[in-house]
Amino acid sequence: MEWFTASGYGLSRLILQRGLAALYAVAFLGAALQFRALIGERGMLPVPRFLRGLPFLRAPGVFQLHYSDRFFAAWSWAGAALAVAVVAGAADAVPLWASVVLWAALWVMYLSIVNVGQTWYGFGWESLLLEAGFLAVFLGNARTDPPVLVLWLMRWLLFRVEFGAGLIKMRGDTCWRDLTCLYYHHETQPMPGPLSRLFHRLPRPVHRVEVAANHVAQLVVPVLLFTPQPVASVAAAVVICTQLWLVASGNFAWLNWLTIVLAFSAVDGAAAAGVLGLPAYPPPAGPAPRWFEVLVLAATALVVVLSWWPVRNMLSRGQRMNMSFNAFHLVNTYGAFGSINRTRYEVVVEGTDAQHLGPDTVWREYGFKGKPGDVRRRSRQFAPYHLRLDWMMWFAGISPSYARSWFGPFVERLLAGDPATLRLLGHNPFPGAPPTHVRARLYRYRYTTRQERAATGAWWHRTLEREYLPPVALRPE
Repeated sequence: MEWFTASGYGLSRLILQRGLAALYAVAFLGAALQFRALIGERGMLPVPRFLRGLPFLRAPGVFQLHYSDRFFAAWSWAGAALAVAVVAGAADAVPLWASVVLWAALWVMYLSIVNVGQTWYGFGWESLLLEAGFLAVFLGNARTDPPVLVLWLMRWLLFRVEFGAGLIKMRGDTCWRDLTCLYYHHETQPMPGPLSRLFHRLPRPVHRVEVAANHVAQLVVPVLLFTPQPVASVAAAVVICTQLWLVASGNFAWLNWLTIVLAFSAVDGAAAAGVLGLPAYPPPAGPAPRWFEVLVLAATALVVVLSWWPVRNMLSRGQRMNMSFNAFHLVNTYGAFGSINRTRYEVVVEGTDAQHLGPDTVWREYGFKGKPGDVRRRSRQFAPYHLRLDWMMWFAGISPSYARSWFGPFVERLLAGDPATLRLLGHNPFPGAPPTHVRARLYRYRYTTRQERAATGAWWHRTLEREYLPPVALRPE
Protein backbone atom coordinates (compact mmCIF):
# COMPACT_ATOMS: atom_id res chain seq x y z
CA MET A 1 0.00 0.00 0.00
CA GLU A 2 1.65 3.23 -1.15
CA TRP A 3 -0.12 5.33 1.47
CA PHE A 4 1.19 3.12 4.25
CA THR A 5 4.68 4.62 4.53
CA ALA A 6 6.18 8.12 4.70
CA SER A 7 9.34 8.20 2.59
CA GLY A 8 10.60 11.56 3.86
CA TYR A 9 10.67 10.69 7.55
CA GLY A 10 13.63 8.33 7.78
CA LEU A 11 15.83 10.84 9.61
CA SER A 12 12.95 11.71 11.94
CA ARG A 13 12.46 8.05 12.81
CA LEU A 14 16.19 7.60 13.38
CA ILE A 15 16.27 10.43 15.92
CA LEU A 16 13.02 9.32 17.52
CA GLN A 17 14.05 5.69 17.95
CA ARG A 18 17.62 6.32 19.08
CA GLY A 19 16.46 9.00 21.51
CA LEU A 20 13.77 6.75 22.92
CA ALA A 21 16.24 3.89 23.33
CA ALA A 22 18.64 6.22 25.18
CA LEU A 23 15.87 7.17 27.61
CA TYR A 24 15.03 3.50 28.08
CA ALA A 25 18.69 2.99 29.02
CA VAL A 26 18.50 5.79 31.60
CA ALA A 27 15.28 4.33 33.06
CA PHE A 28 16.71 0.81 33.36
CA LEU A 29 19.92 2.18 34.86
CA GLY A 30 17.94 4.05 37.51
CA ALA A 31 15.97 0.91 38.31
CA ALA A 32 19.13 -1.16 38.70
CA LEU A 33 20.86 1.36 40.97
CA GLN A 34 17.92 2.29 43.22
CA PHE A 35 15.57 -0.68 43.56
CA ARG A 36 17.08 -2.50 46.56
CA ALA A 37 16.28 0.26 49.03
CA LEU A 38 12.95 1.21 47.45
CA ILE A 39 11.22 -2.02 46.42
CA GLY A 40 13.71 -4.82 47.08
CA GLU A 41 13.09 -7.79 49.36
CA ARG A 42 14.22 -5.66 52.32
CA GLY A 43 13.18 -2.34 50.79
CA MET A 44 10.75 0.27 52.05
CA LEU A 45 7.91 -1.10 49.88
CA PRO A 46 8.95 -4.70 49.11
CA VAL A 47 7.78 -6.21 45.85
CA PRO A 48 6.98 -9.66 47.33
CA ARG A 49 4.60 -8.10 49.86
CA PHE A 50 2.98 -5.96 47.15
CA LEU A 51 2.40 -8.93 44.85
CA ARG A 52 1.02 -11.23 47.53
CA GLY A 53 -2.49 -12.17 46.37
CA LEU A 54 -2.50 -9.58 43.56
CA PRO A 55 -4.12 -10.86 40.33
CA PHE A 56 -1.77 -11.02 37.34
CA LEU A 57 -3.82 -8.63 35.21
CA ARG A 58 -3.70 -5.95 37.93
CA ALA A 59 0.08 -5.73 37.51
CA PRO A 60 1.17 -7.81 34.51
CA GLY A 61 4.86 -8.56 34.27
CA VAL A 62 7.56 -11.11 34.77
CA PHE A 63 7.85 -10.49 38.52
CA GLN A 64 4.41 -12.00 39.02
CA LEU A 65 6.07 -15.28 38.05
CA HIS A 66 9.24 -14.89 40.10
CA TYR A 67 10.92 -12.23 42.20
CA SER A 68 14.28 -12.00 43.90
CA ASP A 69 16.63 -9.05 44.22
CA ARG A 70 19.20 -10.87 42.12
CA PHE A 71 16.65 -11.52 39.37
CA PHE A 72 15.43 -7.90 39.42
CA ALA A 73 19.00 -6.63 39.14
CA ALA A 74 19.75 -8.95 36.23
CA TRP A 75 16.50 -7.94 34.53
CA SER A 76 17.27 -4.21 34.89
CA TRP A 77 20.87 -4.48 33.71
CA ALA A 78 19.76 -6.63 30.78
CA GLY A 79 17.21 -3.96 29.84
CA ALA A 80 19.89 -1.28 30.01
CA ALA A 81 22.23 -3.35 27.83
CA LEU A 82 19.50 -4.03 25.27
CA ALA A 83 18.60 -0.32 25.14
CA VAL A 84 22.25 0.64 24.60
CA ALA A 85 22.47 -1.91 21.79
CA VAL A 86 19.44 -0.31 20.12
CA VAL A 87 21.02 3.13 20.50
CA ALA A 88 24.08 1.72 18.73
CA GLY A 89 21.91 0.55 15.82
CA ALA A 90 21.09 -3.06 16.64
CA ALA A 91 17.43 -2.71 15.66
CA ASP A 92 18.39 -1.38 12.22
CA ALA A 93 20.97 -4.11 11.63
CA VAL A 94 18.53 -7.01 11.96
CA PRO A 95 15.52 -8.12 9.91
CA LEU A 96 12.26 -6.25 10.46
CA TRP A 97 10.71 -9.03 12.54
CA ALA A 98 13.73 -9.05 14.86
CA SER A 99 13.53 -5.27 15.23
CA VAL A 100 9.89 -5.62 16.30
CA VAL A 101 10.95 -8.24 18.85
CA LEU A 102 13.71 -6.00 20.25
CA TRP A 103 11.38 -3.06 20.77
CA ALA A 104 8.67 -5.29 22.21
CA ALA A 105 11.21 -6.76 24.64
CA LEU A 106 12.17 -3.30 25.90
CA TRP A 107 8.51 -2.46 26.45
CA VAL A 108 7.71 -5.70 28.30
CA MET A 109 10.84 -5.42 30.43
CA TYR A 110 10.13 -1.88 31.57
CA LEU A 111 6.40 -2.56 32.00
CA SER A 112 7.33 -5.36 34.42
CA ILE A 113 9.36 -2.89 36.49
CA VAL A 114 6.78 -0.11 36.52
CA ASN A 115 3.98 -2.47 37.56
CA VAL A 116 5.79 -3.43 40.77
CA GLY A 117 7.27 0.03 41.44
CA GLN A 118 4.29 1.26 43.49
CA THR A 119 4.65 4.81 44.84
CA TRP A 120 8.18 5.16 43.52
CA TYR A 121 6.97 4.65 39.94
CA GLY A 122 3.78 6.70 40.12
CA PHE A 123 5.06 9.49 37.88
CA GLY A 124 3.54 10.44 34.55
CA TRP A 125 6.79 9.99 32.63
CA GLU A 126 6.79 6.25 33.45
CA SER A 127 3.54 5.79 31.52
CA LEU A 128 4.77 8.18 28.83
CA LEU A 129 7.89 6.09 28.26
CA LEU A 130 5.83 2.92 28.09
CA GLU A 131 3.26 4.37 25.70
CA ALA A 132 5.97 5.77 23.42
CA GLY A 133 7.87 2.50 23.68
CA PHE A 134 4.80 0.53 22.65
CA LEU A 135 4.33 2.70 19.54
CA ALA A 136 8.02 2.31 18.68
CA VAL A 137 7.42 -1.43 18.25
CA PHE A 138 5.50 -0.56 15.08
CA LEU A 139 7.82 2.11 13.64
CA GLY A 140 9.84 -0.41 11.68
CA ASN A 141 13.56 -0.11 10.95
CA ALA A 142 15.89 0.95 8.16
CA ARG A 143 14.55 -1.81 5.90
CA THR A 144 11.21 -0.01 5.50
CA ASP A 145 9.97 3.55 5.41
CA PRO A 146 8.18 4.67 8.62
CA PRO A 147 4.47 3.80 8.74
CA VAL A 148 2.33 6.92 8.37
CA LEU A 149 -0.20 5.69 10.91
CA VAL A 150 2.40 5.24 13.64
CA LEU A 151 3.82 8.71 13.05
CA TRP A 152 0.29 10.07 13.48
CA LEU A 153 -0.13 8.04 16.67
CA MET A 154 3.11 9.54 17.96
CA ARG A 155 1.74 13.01 17.24
CA TRP A 156 -1.49 12.07 19.00
CA LEU A 157 0.56 11.08 22.05
CA LEU A 158 2.50 14.35 21.91
CA PHE A 159 -0.76 16.26 21.57
CA ARG A 160 -2.16 14.63 24.73
CA VAL A 161 1.01 15.41 26.66
CA GLU A 162 1.00 19.09 25.72
CA PHE A 163 -2.70 19.84 25.43
CA GLY A 164 -3.54 17.89 28.59
CA ALA A 165 -0.94 19.90 30.50
CA GLY A 166 -2.34 23.13 29.10
CA LEU A 167 -5.92 22.27 30.03
CA ILE A 168 -5.06 21.25 33.59
CA LYS A 169 -3.36 24.60 34.11
CA MET A 170 -6.24 26.66 32.78
CA ARG A 171 -8.71 24.68 34.90
CA GLY A 172 -6.50 24.69 37.97
CA ASP A 173 -4.65 27.33 39.90
CA THR A 174 -5.78 30.91 39.29
CA CYS A 175 -2.15 31.98 38.95
CA TRP A 176 -2.05 30.33 35.51
CA ARG A 177 -4.90 32.53 34.36
CA ASP A 178 -3.52 35.76 35.83
CA LEU A 179 -0.02 34.87 34.55
CA THR A 180 1.69 34.89 37.96
CA CYS A 181 2.53 31.19 38.53
CA LEU A 182 6.18 31.62 37.63
CA TYR A 183 6.59 34.16 40.41
CA TYR A 184 6.84 31.00 42.54
CA HIS A 185 7.35 27.88 40.42
CA HIS A 186 11.09 28.09 39.73
CA GLU A 187 11.67 28.27 43.48
CA THR A 188 9.10 25.71 44.64
CA GLN A 189 9.37 23.07 41.88
CA PRO A 190 10.20 19.52 43.01
CA MET A 191 13.91 19.51 42.23
CA PRO A 192 15.52 22.77 41.11
CA GLY A 193 18.49 22.72 38.76
CA PRO A 194 21.67 24.81 38.70
CA LEU A 195 19.97 27.60 36.73
CA SER A 196 16.66 27.61 38.61
CA ARG A 197 17.68 30.45 40.92
CA LEU A 198 18.59 32.53 37.87
CA PHE A 199 15.16 31.82 36.33
CA HIS A 200 13.47 32.71 39.62
CA ARG A 201 15.24 36.06 39.74
CA LEU A 202 14.06 37.13 36.28
CA PRO A 203 11.87 40.27 36.32
CA ARG A 204 8.21 39.62 36.96
CA PRO A 205 7.12 40.91 33.53
CA VAL A 206 9.35 38.22 32.02
CA HIS A 207 7.64 35.60 34.20
CA ARG A 208 4.28 36.74 32.89
CA VAL A 209 5.54 36.40 29.32
CA GLU A 210 6.78 32.90 30.19
CA VAL A 211 3.32 31.86 31.37
CA ALA A 212 1.59 33.38 28.34
CA ALA A 213 4.04 31.65 26.03
CA ASN A 214 3.42 28.38 27.86
CA HIS A 215 -0.31 28.67 27.19
CA VAL A 216 0.33 29.20 23.50
CA ALA A 217 2.81 26.31 23.38
CA GLN A 218 0.43 23.89 25.11
CA LEU A 219 -3.01 24.95 23.90
CA VAL A 220 -2.44 26.26 20.37
CA VAL A 221 0.75 24.74 18.98
CA PRO A 222 -0.27 21.07 19.58
CA VAL A 223 -3.23 21.49 17.22
CA LEU A 224 -0.79 22.52 14.48
CA LEU A 225 1.01 19.17 14.75
CA PHE A 226 -1.80 17.72 12.60
CA THR A 227 -1.56 20.32 9.82
CA PRO A 228 0.31 19.86 6.51
CA GLN A 229 4.04 20.50 6.24
CA PRO A 230 5.90 22.73 6.81
CA VAL A 231 3.51 24.00 9.51
CA ALA A 232 3.67 20.72 11.44
CA SER A 233 7.48 20.87 11.49
CA VAL A 234 7.39 24.46 12.74
CA ALA A 235 4.98 23.40 15.51
CA ALA A 236 7.33 20.58 16.44
CA ALA A 237 10.24 23.03 16.57
CA VAL A 238 8.26 25.25 18.96
CA VAL A 239 7.61 22.24 21.19
CA ILE A 240 11.30 21.36 21.16
CA CYS A 241 12.35 24.92 22.07
CA THR A 242 9.87 25.21 24.93
CA GLN A 243 10.93 21.83 26.30
CA LEU A 244 14.59 22.85 26.19
CA TRP A 245 13.62 25.92 28.22
CA LEU A 246 12.12 23.57 30.82
CA VAL A 247 15.24 21.38 30.73
CA ALA A 248 17.34 24.43 31.57
CA SER A 249 15.05 25.59 34.37
CA GLY A 250 14.66 22.40 36.42
CA ASN A 251 14.96 18.63 36.83
CA PHE A 252 11.94 16.71 35.53
CA ALA A 253 13.53 13.30 34.93
CA TRP A 254 13.03 12.32 31.26
CA LEU A 255 9.67 14.07 30.79
CA ASN A 256 11.05 16.98 28.76
CA TRP A 257 13.56 14.90 26.82
CA LEU A 258 10.94 12.34 25.84
CA THR A 259 8.60 15.12 24.73
CA ILE A 260 11.41 16.48 22.55
CA VAL A 261 11.97 13.04 21.06
CA LEU A 262 8.25 12.64 20.31
CA ALA A 263 8.22 16.00 18.54
CA PHE A 264 10.37 14.53 15.77
CA SER A 265 7.38 12.47 14.66
CA ALA A 266 6.05 15.72 13.17
CA VAL A 267 9.32 16.87 11.61
CA ASP A 268 9.77 16.37 7.87
CA GLY A 269 13.18 14.72 8.04
CA ALA A 270 14.06 15.20 4.37
CA ALA A 271 13.22 18.90 4.48
CA ALA A 272 15.06 19.36 7.77
CA ALA A 273 18.16 17.66 6.35
CA GLY A 274 18.04 20.00 3.37
CA VAL A 275 17.74 23.09 5.55
CA LEU A 276 20.65 21.95 7.73
CA GLY A 277 22.77 20.89 4.76
CA LEU A 278 22.83 17.25 5.85
CA PRO A 279 22.87 14.27 3.48
CA ALA A 280 19.55 12.51 3.05
CA TYR A 281 19.06 9.61 5.46
CA PRO A 282 18.34 6.86 4.95
CA PRO A 283 18.12 5.94 1.28
CA PRO A 284 14.58 5.04 0.16
CA ALA A 285 13.58 1.67 1.60
CA GLY A 286 11.38 -1.04 0.21
CA PRO A 287 7.70 -1.57 0.91
CA ALA A 288 6.64 -3.06 4.23
CA PRO A 289 5.70 -6.76 4.25
CA ARG A 290 2.04 -7.58 4.55
CA TRP A 291 2.32 -9.06 8.06
CA PHE A 292 3.82 -5.76 9.27
CA GLU A 293 1.01 -3.76 7.69
CA VAL A 294 -1.55 -5.92 9.47
CA LEU A 295 0.32 -5.46 12.76
CA VAL A 296 0.36 -1.68 12.38
CA LEU A 297 -3.33 -1.56 11.49
CA ALA A 298 -4.18 -3.66 14.55
CA ALA A 299 -2.11 -1.39 16.82
CA THR A 300 -3.76 1.68 15.34
CA ALA A 301 -7.22 0.26 15.94
CA LEU A 302 -6.27 -0.52 19.55
CA VAL A 303 -5.06 3.03 20.18
CA VAL A 304 -8.18 4.51 18.59
CA VAL A 305 -10.43 2.43 20.87
CA LEU A 306 -8.39 3.18 24.01
CA SER A 307 -8.36 6.90 23.18
CA TRP A 308 -11.94 7.17 24.40
CA TRP A 309 -10.85 7.34 28.04
CA PRO A 310 -8.20 10.11 27.79
CA VAL A 311 -10.43 12.16 25.47
CA ARG A 312 -13.31 11.89 27.92
CA ASN A 313 -10.94 12.91 30.71
CA MET A 314 -9.66 15.95 28.82
CA LEU A 315 -13.21 17.10 28.12
CA SER A 316 -14.26 16.61 31.74
CA ARG A 317 -14.32 19.48 34.21
CA GLY A 318 -12.85 17.04 36.70
CA GLN A 319 -9.82 16.36 34.51
CA ARG A 320 -7.22 14.15 36.17
CA MET A 321 -3.48 14.35 35.61
CA ASN A 322 -1.07 11.54 34.76
CA MET A 323 -3.48 8.65 34.89
CA SER A 324 -3.35 5.23 33.26
CA PHE A 325 -6.66 3.60 32.40
CA ASN A 326 -5.22 0.10 32.05
CA ALA A 327 -2.44 -1.98 33.57
CA PHE A 328 -0.46 -1.89 30.31
CA HIS A 329 -0.07 1.92 30.49
CA LEU A 330 -1.40 2.42 26.97
CA VAL A 331 -3.12 5.63 25.80
CA ASN A 332 -2.86 7.50 29.07
CA THR A 333 -3.77 11.00 30.17
CA TYR A 334 -1.07 13.50 31.06
CA GLY A 335 -0.63 16.88 32.69
CA ALA A 336 1.41 18.54 35.40
CA PHE A 337 1.35 21.41 37.87
CA GLY A 338 -2.34 22.15 37.85
CA SER A 339 -1.60 23.93 41.12
CA ILE A 340 1.56 25.76 42.16
CA ASN A 341 3.07 25.92 45.63
CA ARG A 342 3.72 29.45 46.83
CA THR A 343 6.15 28.33 49.53
CA ARG A 344 8.85 25.68 49.50
CA TYR A 345 8.90 23.27 52.43
CA GLU A 346 11.70 20.76 52.88
CA VAL A 347 11.91 17.83 55.28
CA VAL A 348 15.37 17.79 56.85
CA VAL A 349 16.38 14.43 58.34
CA GLU A 350 18.90 14.40 61.18
CA GLY A 351 20.54 11.81 63.38
CA THR A 352 22.55 11.67 66.58
CA ASP A 353 24.81 9.08 68.17
CA ALA A 354 23.96 10.26 71.70
CA GLN A 355 22.49 7.60 73.97
CA HIS A 356 20.38 10.09 75.90
CA LEU A 357 18.69 13.11 74.40
CA GLY A 358 18.70 16.59 75.87
CA PRO A 359 18.92 20.27 75.00
CA ASP A 360 22.63 19.92 74.22
CA THR A 361 22.30 16.91 71.92
CA VAL A 362 24.24 17.36 68.68
CA TRP A 363 22.21 16.48 65.60
CA ARG A 364 23.81 15.90 62.22
CA GLU A 365 21.97 16.30 58.94
CA TYR A 366 21.67 13.72 56.18
CA GLY A 367 22.29 15.10 52.72
CA PHE A 368 20.35 14.15 49.61
CA LYS A 369 21.76 14.06 46.09
CA GLY A 370 19.28 16.35 44.41
CA LYS A 371 16.77 17.98 46.73
CA PRO A 372 17.73 21.18 48.62
CA GLY A 373 19.30 20.59 52.00
CA ASP A 374 22.57 22.32 52.86
CA VAL A 375 21.86 25.99 52.10
CA ARG A 376 25.38 26.42 50.69
CA ARG A 377 25.04 23.61 48.17
CA ARG A 378 24.02 24.65 44.69
CA SER A 379 21.41 22.50 42.97
CA ARG A 380 22.75 20.14 40.31
CA GLN A 381 21.46 18.88 37.00
CA PHE A 382 20.34 15.24 37.15
CA ALA A 383 17.64 14.95 34.50
CA PRO A 384 17.00 12.79 32.56
CA TYR A 385 18.11 10.56 35.44
CA HIS A 386 15.37 10.23 38.05
CA LEU A 387 16.22 10.47 41.76
CA ARG A 388 13.08 8.80 43.09
CA LEU A 389 13.66 9.27 46.81
CA ASP A 390 14.49 12.96 46.37
CA TRP A 391 11.28 13.53 44.40
CA MET A 392 9.16 11.80 47.02
CA MET A 393 10.80 13.90 49.74
CA TRP A 394 9.38 16.95 47.97
CA PHE A 395 5.90 15.45 48.26
CA ALA A 396 6.60 14.65 51.91
CA GLY A 397 7.26 18.34 52.52
CA ILE A 398 3.85 19.23 51.06
CA SER A 399 1.98 16.80 53.31
CA PRO A 400 2.93 13.86 55.56
CA SER A 401 0.09 11.91 53.95
CA TYR A 402 2.17 11.59 50.77
CA ALA A 403 4.91 9.84 52.76
CA ARG A 404 2.82 7.68 55.08
CA SER A 405 3.64 4.38 53.37
CA TRP A 406 7.40 4.77 53.11
CA PHE A 407 8.80 7.45 55.44
CA GLY A 408 8.72 5.24 58.55
CA PRO A 409 10.56 2.40 56.79
CA PHE A 410 13.05 4.95 55.43
CA VAL A 411 13.88 6.16 58.93
CA GLU A 412 14.17 2.57 60.19
CA ARG A 413 16.76 1.86 57.53
CA LEU A 414 18.75 4.93 58.52
CA LEU A 415 18.75 3.70 62.11
CA ALA A 416 19.93 0.31 60.93
CA GLY A 417 22.61 1.79 58.68
CA ASP A 418 21.19 -0.02 55.65
CA PRO A 419 23.84 0.24 52.89
CA ALA A 420 21.31 0.25 50.02
CA THR A 421 19.39 3.15 51.55
CA LEU A 422 22.54 5.11 52.33
CA ARG A 423 23.64 4.78 48.70
CA LEU A 424 20.59 6.82 47.70
CA LEU A 425 21.83 9.74 49.80
CA GLY A 426 24.44 12.35 48.98
CA HIS A 427 25.92 12.53 52.48
CA ASN A 428 25.87 10.10 55.41
CA PRO A 429 26.95 11.87 58.62
CA PHE A 430 27.45 8.52 60.38
CA PRO A 431 29.98 6.59 58.29
CA GLY A 432 31.30 4.49 61.18
CA ALA A 433 28.11 3.32 62.86
CA PRO A 434 24.43 4.13 62.48
CA PRO A 435 22.82 6.79 64.70
CA THR A 436 20.98 5.97 67.89
CA HIS A 437 18.14 8.34 67.08
CA VAL A 438 16.74 9.97 63.96
CA ARG A 439 14.36 12.90 63.71
CA ALA A 440 12.93 15.08 60.94
CA ARG A 441 12.09 18.77 60.92
CA LEU A 442 10.19 20.87 58.42
CA TYR A 443 11.86 24.02 57.09
CA ARG A 444 10.67 26.81 54.86
CA TYR A 445 13.16 27.42 52.06
CA ARG A 446 13.58 30.38 49.74
CA TYR A 447 16.32 31.50 47.39
CA THR A 448 18.68 34.05 48.84
CA THR A 449 18.70 37.56 47.45
CA ARG A 450 21.75 38.83 45.60
CA GLN A 451 22.85 40.66 48.72
CA GLU A 452 22.43 37.59 50.94
CA ARG A 453 24.27 35.43 48.43
CA ALA A 454 27.18 37.86 48.33
CA ALA A 455 27.34 38.13 52.12
CA THR A 456 26.91 34.48 53.11
CA GLY A 457 27.71 32.40 50.03
CA ALA A 458 24.41 30.56 50.54
CA TRP A 459 22.04 29.67 47.72
CA TRP A 460 19.11 29.15 50.07
CA HIS A 461 17.74 30.69 53.22
CA ARG A 462 15.75 28.43 55.52
CA THR A 463 13.52 28.93 58.53
CA LEU A 464 12.40 26.21 60.91
CA GLU A 465 8.64 25.67 60.75
CA ARG A 466 7.93 22.74 63.05
CA GLU A 467 8.87 19.24 64.03
CA TYR A 468 8.03 16.72 61.32
CA LEU A 469 9.00 13.51 63.12
CA PRO A 470 10.00 13.39 66.79
CA PRO A 471 13.21 11.55 67.67
CA VAL A 472 12.85 7.80 67.20
CA ALA A 473 15.13 4.85 67.91
CA LEU A 474 15.09 1.23 66.85
CA ARG A 475 12.96 -0.98 69.03
CA PRO A 476 15.00 -3.53 70.95
CA GLU A 477 14.54 -7.01 69.51
